[in-house]
Amino acid sequence: MIKHNTVWVLDDDKSIRWVLEKSLTRAGVSTQTFDNGDDLLHRLERDRPDAIISDIRMPGINGLELLSTVHERFPSLPVIIMTAHSDLDSAVSSYSRGAFEYLPKPFDIDEAVAMTQRALEHAREQDVDLPTPVLENSKEIIGEAPAMQEVFRAIGRLSQSNITVLINGESGTGKELVAHALHKHSPRRDKQFIALNVAAIPKDLIESELFGHEKGSFTGATTHRTGRFEQANGGTLFLDEIGDMPPDTQTRLLRVLSDGEFYRVGGTTPIKVDVRIIAATHQNLEKLVAQHLFREDLFHRLNVIRIHIPRLRDRREDIPRLARHFLNRAAEELEAEIKVLRPETEKYITGLNWPGNVRQLENFCRWITVMASSREVRIDDLPPELLEQQAQSSNAQDWTQLLEDWANQELNLGHKGILEQAVPDFERTMIQVALRHTLGRRRDAAELLGWGRNTLTRKIKELGIDDNDEDDSLDD
Repeated sequence: MIKHNTVWVLDDDKSIRWVLEKSLTRAGVSTQTFDNGDDLLHRLERDRPDAIISDIRMPGINGLELLSTVHERFPSLPVIIMTAHSDLDSAVSSYSRGAFEYLPKPFDIDEAVAMTQRALEHAREQDVDLPTPVLENSKEIIGEAPAMQEVFRAIGRLSQSNITVLINGESGTGKELVAHALHKHSPRRDKQFIALNVAAIPKDLIESELFGHEKGSFTGATTHRTGRFEQANGGTLFLDEIGDMPPDTQTRLLRVLSDGEFYRVGGTTPIKVDVRIIAATHQNLEKLVAQHLFREDLFHRLNVIRIHIPRLRDRREDIPRLARHFLNRAAEELEAEIKVLRPETEKYITGLNWPGNVRQLENFCRWITVMASSREVRIDDLPPELLEQQAQSSNAQDWTQLLEDWANQELNLGHKGILEQAVPDFERTMIQVALRHTLGRRRDAAELLGWGRNTLTRKIKELGIDDNDEDDSLDD
């Protein structure tokens, strides 16, 4: 592989050129400086760097014009744009013309060096043919975790059935995808799949949405409307967030499920339909029934077969594959370069809680596709809220809950012998904390831990702890 380690620095300010040249050289980067863009472009005709750092405002050709020229001729050559006149227009213009990064002046020199190193790594990535996963059908469910295998088995068992199904799971877990799969693998696959999110419809319009209305049946009903039940006749009607359905509508829905017919709002002629109902909710319907917020007889009508969709944090082993899928899809939708998570980044996001579940992961992948500067995504490329989530977890007081989360994650990832890792780590941490509290005095640390000095000494040797002991002779 070609070594990429040459940077050209363009700025009409001699002091900026000097600072960047010295700092980059100390970081092991080969540097060439220019005081005007024309000289750089002439040099580019016979030579080529691995990255360029350019000011915007200079005599002659400015940085944005140079950026456009370089990006047109060498689209994979990363260019960092810096300017003392940082404003929205400059930032937008820089990125829209293909800038790798935007560096406002005055800048922290360590930040500038780190940004340059990322640009050089981006150049190296162009020589590596990273694998591109096949874009999977967006209507298919991705999952290899045991909890998802249970979902797949349920869909398989119901493949020849028209039975009513209730899907429950947190928001963002993919309940509609499961409903689609149930329809696709059912005898009704050739008929309509109609979806309605009950929570998204105003209460005074929900019956019109479900059952349709006749012209003039209420103010604003200027035409006849066909409802979702009629649209789904012969097929499947998916009622998402069924727990938010108003009581009056619950009564009408129960009647349709019992009789197979209904009246349009304002209508007098009964309409017969043959519709399979799949309902979903993130709420506890049993609790709503107990609170008299949901009809018990309707609950039993819907709760014939129940499928539970696990939270994303309960199927962590699926996160890397899901992320690769969403990154590919985001690149296709946004017509952008496909981003690839570095191994340490993949491991990091696998350990996060993802309260928004799969939907949050999908949105994260869109964010990364737009905002990450390099093709390979580092941990520090992640959005601030994900970095903060890890920090908050680290500061949590309930260490037993953290230990439980860690153990669940390790087992979900298929790891074995977790005590062999956990017990030494636990003992090492306790010993190191005790030694810090006693300024390295083993006798006092042993007392804090409830051990004898010889036990502490043996553990220190077994665990390879360097404690700079102040009273080591007492332990022999």
